[in-house]
Amino acid sequence: MELLKNRIDEQKAVVGVIGLGYVGLPLLDAFQDAGYSCIGFDVDQKKIDSLNAGRSYIRHIPDGQIQQWLDGGRFSVTADMSRLAEADAILICVPTPLSSSRDPDLKYVEATAETIAKSLRSGQLVVLESTTYPTTTRDVVQPILEESGLKAGADFHLAYSPEREDPGNADYSAKGIPKIVGGVTKECAELACALYDKAVAAVIPVGSCEVAEAAKILENVYRSVNIALINELKILFDRMGIDVWEVVEAAKTKPFGFQAFYPGPGLGGHCIPIDPFYLSWLARRMGLTTRFIELAGEVNHAMPEYVIQRLMEALNDDCKAVKGSKICVLGVAYKKNVDDPRESPSFVLMEHLLAAGAELTYHDPFVPELPEMRHHDLPRMASRELTPEFLAAQDAVLISTDHDDVDYDLVGQHAALIVDTRNAMSRVSAPTARIVKA
Repeated sequence: MELLKNRIDEQKAVVGVIGLGYVGLPLLDAFQDAGYSCIGFDVDQKKIDSLNAGRSYIRHIPDGQIQQWLDGGRFSVTADMSRLAEADAILICVPTPLSSSRDPDLKYVEATAETIAKSLRSGQLVVLESTTYPTTTRDVVQPILEESGLKAGADFHLAYSPEREDPGNADYSAKGIPKIVGGVTKECAELACALYDKAVAAVIPVGSCEVAEAAKILENVYRSVNIALINELKILFDRMGIDVWEVVEAAKTKPFGFQAFYPGPGLGGHCIPIDPFYLSWLARRMGLTTRFIELAGEVNHAMPEYVIQRLMEALNDDCKAVKGSKICVLGVAYKKNVDDPRESPSFVLMEHLLAAGAELTYHDPFVPELPEMRHHDLPRMASRELTPEFLAAQDAVLISTDHDDVDYDLVGQHAALIVDTRNAMSRVSAPTARIVKA
């Protein structure tokens, strides 16, 4: 332990990051900035080639940042997992999706642990960052790593520190967000804390991996339940002729006891649509039910259908059906001002519209082409330019993601019908389009 602790303190430790996506790449940035030598690992050769060429594939990490890493001589990227032996600390940032039955799918975590075990050496620190249910680190990852013949807490060190990313929020980079850290032993936690302390704003040590895992789940369950509440109120208030957005703006003037959450067309991103179901699955295994979590999931999961219903009603008022109507979906990223499409409700909306026979297009300044998605079957499409002629030709524009880089004045002046799920048109002073909030 002392040898690794000294290497960490002296910034001589080599940090390896497995999984170079929206979590892993910003994490590399934090450790590069802290002065550590880093190795990035990924099985996607396109990512490897892009980084080796100094090109970023994540908008908030510019190409110049990648080139600085390469020029600094402390960064390399590879698909050769045998090089894991070179790393003193290995951070696991791989996906943890849900299965088709909404059960945790840990195949990427398990496969990564099996790969690490092949070259695991005494004195290394392994940290799982992927969001998962409590007990995963101790009951799933640890036994796989110990197939190497080494024992956690004695021969190597094992900890859990949940990823915390807020893409698109310039105020919170990976370096500026406190990190929760729990270890399988006290010594494991101390080493992980020492490592992260060099690279992030603050480290929050907790008593076990399970506490750290549960804290991450709590963060996302809290958001899921509150978003479900405001989504449900949106439907009720709409029926009553009350603008839910105005209600929220009024309520948030209270300086205590209230935090604003906002409605939308459904949940997106890798965290909120997925992580709460990890906890409800674990509860079922223990003979319990998590009614708040499951109800929130049902409410949020139903929001795309509500939006489509509102769109159908709006078209009906114009004596039009969805079938044959030209509909442009505005925004396919899961949140504003990011290029991350994971679990975006826009894909569900697009599937519904295509199934109903709409002539579908989309515009998104952050997503120039629709990516292939695991759970959605959509045709190849490219983002369309918003011009007066294009907008005037649409029977409806459906705002699903309210990017700031969209000219909403142009949309409001040239579209005939706008179905707005994000209150984006409230920033337009005098739109001539008919606007329906959904």
